[in-house]
Amino acid sequence: MLNMGGPSTVPETHDFLKNLFLDGDLIPLPFQSILAPIIAKRRTPQIEKQYEDIGGGSPILHYTKLQGERMAALLDELHPATAPHKSYVAFRYARPLTDETARQLKADGVKRAVAFTQYPQYSCSTTGSSLNELYRRGKAGEAGDGVEWSVIDRWGTHPGFIEAVAQNIEHALAKFSPERRSETVLLFSAHSLPMSVVNRGDPYVLEVSASVSAVMDRLGNKNPYRLVWQSQVGPAAWMGMQTSEAIKGLARLGRKQVVLIPIAFTSDHIETLYELDLEYVKEGRELGMEVHRAESLNDSPVFIRALADLAATHLRDYSSGKIGPTSIQMGLRCPGCTNATCGAQKAWFARGGR
Repeated sequence: MLNMGGPSTVPETHDFLKNLFLDGDLIPLPFQSILAPIIAKRRTPQIEKQYEDIGGGSPILHYTKLQGERMAALLDELHPATAPHKSYVAFRYARPLTDETARQLKADGVKRAVAFTQYPQYSCSTTGSSLNELYRRGKAGEAGDGVEWSVIDRWGTHPGFIEAVAQNIEHALAKFSPERRSETVLLFSAHSLPMSVVNRGDPYVLEVSASVSAVMDRLGNKNPYRLVWQSQVGPAAWMGMQTSEAIKGLARLGRKQVVLIPIAFTSDHIETLYELDLEYVKEGRELGMEVHRAESLNDSPVFIRALADLAATHLRDYSSGKIGPTSIQMGLRCPGCTNATCGAQKAWFARGGR
């Protein structure tokens, strides 16, 4: 189960930030190996305070483990041909890091593995970065010899995922008075991307938009909505408009009822618990707005069953020869891609990790 991760305790914050800023797939920087440690050191006190404010660390490892364990139990029933199933967590920037998980796979003698991204929508900077790291570790033999790999690389319109998101939105909408509920604006908020990534042909913006469209169809298109973007870092141009600016703009236009919806995050972490809950909800309320946040998917049984269904369908179709190790879309590099590792990674996984 691939994801960016987050520091489980406050003292882990610096290493998390350093790993994050060293990743050119996520945040391209000039002189990256020099600048990244400097930026991480400078930002650590502020981010440590934020983790203290949300309870002393990120809960993303807790929820990812829980989701994986419950998914594996369901998967034993849905696809007994490959049982028993076991989930592993491989984070990109926090423990357990990909190299740790690779060593665990080797120690356990794993011979068949599925790289299952926990980012619903594909981006070279998120899923792509995690797959690049897994490729490097796998090619070096750190996960063991002869492991047969396949990949679940995107699932942003899976009916179970859409249903889980829609149910949480309905719960949030129920907090508004019935007579004005239909006036409530749904603000879908996703992690932004540098425009340098968007402009090379990254599919993330399109895939997040498809998720939003599917959720709105499920909800019957009964509310006005917008897709906005959060978590911009640094002075370079990023995808907009920014979530905080959208809230201010809606207040200026007299739209005083809003539901904030994390559409690209499946588990609570700093972007939901601090940015959305402690910054943006507070901003809106200070502007006289009624703002509620749709809950993250976390331990949602509907969502966990969706994960199990995704994995079962993948295993079934792979075993029958209906699909190969990777999807058709994963085989296409961004038209503007110049990253040789990306091309090598896609070819390696397309061969089943050989």
